[in-house]
Amino acid sequence: MPVKRHDAKTTRWSAALQRARSLAAGVLIAALGLQSAHALTAEEAYAISAGDNDARIAALQKLMLKADPALPPLLEALLADSVKVAEQRVYIYDGEVARDAVTGQVVPLPETAEDVVNNNRMGSEIEAALAAGKLSSTDVAERTEAVDALGKVADESKLVVIDQALAKETDPALKAQLKGIRAKALLLSQDVSKRIEAVKALAADANPEARALLMERLQDDAEADPAVRRLLQNSLDDVNDKLAWGERAGVVFTGISLGSILLLAALGLAITYGLMGVINMAHGELMMIGAYATFVVQNLFRQYAPGWFDWYIVLAIPAAFMASALVGAALERSVFRFLYGRPLETLLASWGISLVLMQAVRTVFGAQNVQVENPAWLSGGLDVLSNLTLPYNRLAIIAFAVLVLVGMTLLITRTRMGLFVRSVTQNRPMASCMGVNTARVDTMAFSLGAGIAGLAGCALSQIGNVGPDLGQNYIVDSFMVVVLGGVGQIAGTVYAALGLGIVNKFLEGWTGAVLAKIFVLVIVVIFIQKRPQGLFAMKGRSAEA
Repeated sequence: MPVKRHDAKTTRWSAALQRARSLAAGVLIAALGLQSAHALTAEEAYAISAGDNDARIAALQKLMLKADPALPPLLEALLADSVKVAEQRVYIYDGEVARDAVTGQVVPLPETAEDVVNNNRMGSEIEAALAAGKLSSTDVAERTEAVDALGKVADESKLVVIDQALAKETDPALKAQLKGIRAKALLLSQDVSKRIEAVKALAADANPEARALLMERLQDDAEADPAVRRLLQNSLDDVNDKLAWGERAGVVFTGISLGSILLLAALGLAITYGLMGVINMAHGELMMIGAYATFVVQNLFRQYAPGWFDWYIVLAIPAAFMASALVGAALERSVFRFLYGRPLETLLASWGISLVLMQAVRTVFGAQNVQVENPAWLSGGLDVLSNLTLPYNRLAIIAFAVLVLVGMTLLITRTRMGLFVRSVTQNRPMASCMGVNTARVDTMAFSLGAGIAGLAGCALSQIGNVGPDLGQNYIVDSFMVVVLGGVGQIAGTVYAALGLGIVNKFLEGWTGAVLAKIFVLVIVVIFIQKRPQGLFAMKGRSAEA
C-alpha cells in the first residue's frame, strides 16, 4: 500500500511538470512569433538606407511604429554616416569592422559597398524616428529631448506617433507641448477640416506657442484657403486679447516686485534720514554688507552643513541684519554723532565712508561679483497663466518686505524703544530732561536703519549677483522714495515705493529702461516742486521743528 501511494504521488508530480513544460513552450513560441513579427528585415533596412528620399522617409515612418530594438542602432549609424549598402544588403561600418545591420554579426564588407548620404531633410526625419523611440522612456529628460526633436519635423505623417505619446504621457508640461506639436502637424495637413481643427485647438490653448504657430501660418500666404485664413486671423486676435491680460498682469507684478525692493531699500533710510535727519550716502553700502553676509553664510553651510544648505537663508537673514547694524552702530558712534543738525556735512562724510566700505569689500572678497545661490524651495515659479509665471524668489521678497514693514511699524509705534526714538526726533532737549539717554537712542535708531538696509541686501542677493557696487544701484531711488513719500512718513514710503515701481515698469514697456528712469525722475522733480512736503506731510511739533 505505501508503494502505491508513492506511485500515485509521483504520477501527479509528473503530470504537473508536463503541464508546466507545455505552458513554457507555448509562451516561448508566442514570444518568438512576436519577435519575428516585429523584427527588422533586410528589405526594410535597405528601404530606409537606399533610394530616393521620399521612399526612404515613407519606409522609415512605417518602421517607427514597430519599436524594433534593431532599428535605433541603424538610425544612429545613419546619422553618423557609418552605413554602407551593397547588393540589397545594409552594413554598419565603423572604419575597421563591418556588421550586418539586421543581425549585428561581423561580416566581410563587399568591395562594391557604397556610402549612404543623408541630406538635411533625411537627417531630421531620422532624428524624429530616434525621438519616437524615446517617447516611452521613464526618464523625463529623455522624453523632453524626444519631444523637442519631434517638434522640429512635425507633420501629418507623425500624427500616429504623437497620439500614442499623448495617450501615455503623464507630465503636464510635456503633454501640453505634445498638444502643440499635434496642432502644428494638423496645420500642415492637406485636409481643410484638419487645419480648421488645429486652428480651433490653438485658439483654445491661447499660449505664446499657439500665437507663434498662428502667425507663422498667416505669413507669406502659407494658407491658401480663404475660410481658413479668416479663421486664423480671428483666432489670432482672440489669442492676442487673452495673452494681453497676462502681459498686463506681468507688468503689474514686476512693478510690485520692484516696489517691494525699493521699499526694503528705503525703509532703513526712512529712519536715518526721515527721523534722524542724516543724509547717509553710505546706505547702499550697508545693503551691500548685508548681501555679503548672506554670501558668507551660504559658503559656511555649503562647506560645513551641505545637507541643510536649502535652509541657509533662515540664518542669513539675522546675520545680514546684525552685520549691517554693527557697522551702522560703529559709524554713528565714530562719525555721525558729531554731525547731527548739519545735513550737508553728513552727506560729505557718508559719501567718503561709502568709498571706504566699497574698497574694503574689494580687498576682502575681490572686485568681481559673487553669486548667491537660491535655496531649492525658492527656485522655479508659480504658473498663473500661459504667459505669466510668478518666480518664487520674487514672491518671497514681496512677503519679506511686508513682514519687515509690519515689524518696523510695530517697533516704532508700539514699543518703548519706538517711543524714545520718536521723542528724541521730535524734541531732543525735552526728551533728555525727561531722563531719556539720547545718545543711546541715536545709536539704536541708526543701527535699526542700518540693519534694515542689511535685510534689503539679503533680499537682493536672491535675485542677482552680489558685488561691491550693489548699493550704488539703489541709493538714488531710495532717496527718491523717502522724499516723495514724505520725510519721516512710513506710510508715504510704502505708497511712493510701490508707485515708483509700477510706473517705472509701465514706462519701460513703452520707452525702454533708460528713458523710463529719466521720465520717473522728471515726474518726481515736478511733484516735489508742487508739493515739497511729499505725499504725506508731517503734522504737529515735528512739522514746526
